[in-house]
Amino acid sequence: MSDEDQLGKSLADLSGVALTEPLRAVLTKIAMFAAQAIPGADGAGLALIEERQPDTVVASAPFVRDVDDAQYRLGEGPCLQACKDRRTQISTRLGAEPRWPRFGVEAARLGVESALSLPLEVEGDLIGSLNVYGTGRDAFAEDAVRVGELFADPAAVSVANARLLLQNQRLLEDLTKRLSDQASALQTISTVMSRVGDSAARALETVQAMNKEGARIVARAHQVWNLSNLDVTKKNADVTNK
Repeated sequence: MSDEDQLGKSLADLSGVALTEPLRAVLTKIAMFAAQAIPGADGAGLALIEERQPDTVVASAPFVRDVDDAQYRLGEGPCLQACKDRRTQISTRLGAEPRWPRFGVEAARLGVESALSLPLEVEGDLIGSLNVYGTGRDAFAEDAVRVGELFADPAAVSVANARLLLQNQRLLEDLTKRLSDQASALQTISTVMSRVGDSAARALETVQAMNKEGARIVARAHQVWNLSNLDVTKKNADVTNK
């Protein structure tokens, strides 16, 4: 299969990813499709910006995470540079790379000599980077950069959409819980009103007082429990000393 055919297949696979799947599963598929699409790639990973710093979330192969971890630990490398400059970074001789000398030596020790890091941007916002690695020297030619950049744009959109969907799901779950709690509170107030004959305001005050009294009872129970445990511990110590 030619490079163009492989890119077309990977882009088709990317468009078919179901964003309703768990976020990690979606991101893992994107990393795997990237490794398949880019000529010379032996593995790929996705780093997302968390607290203004990239952090590898998924990888298509275990060694990818090891290489990325080395970057974060040493504070230098193609992923960090791509996110900082918002430009594609490539190296085909990491063991002798002057831009990141410490990382280059560590990457070579891990068996990786070539790296291609592409920033992921959506409407001017940097969301992370796609990091692709090859075990041999000169693994990535100009064609690999071109294919990588063609893949990175739709990949960034897929990543952003998947994250947005997850955030919306969490907001919906939180809203559902809040509505459920509110419904329970209204039911309790309604029950107090029907039994005591109070107004809604008086019933609310009664429920709040009940909650405060319940909290005091629980606190007192914990205190008694702790004293009981202390007494048992003392008795056990006395027995041991005898």
